[in-house]
Amino acid sequence: MNYVLHLIMCSGVSLTCLPPYKYPDLFVDGYSCMIAGNYESILKLEELGHVKVNDNKIYIKFMCTEDKKEKVNT
Repeated sequence: MNYVLHLIMCSGVSLTCLPPYKYPDLFVDGYSCMIAGNYESILKLEELGHVKVNDNKIYIKFMCTEDKKEKVNT
């Protein structure tokens, strides 16, 4: 079973979220997808920086979904 990572960036100030971003890579299991979700969330927060994250109360949520159609590149 392959897994797809979806990242969702939200603002606690405006109480809105952007549409989910489908991460381009596939994962072979739920564990590796969840690890990547945490890692990619940290990278995005670091990219935005302290001021934007704090001023807009940015938070990132993510989910891993099964994808039965696509194959993982090996």
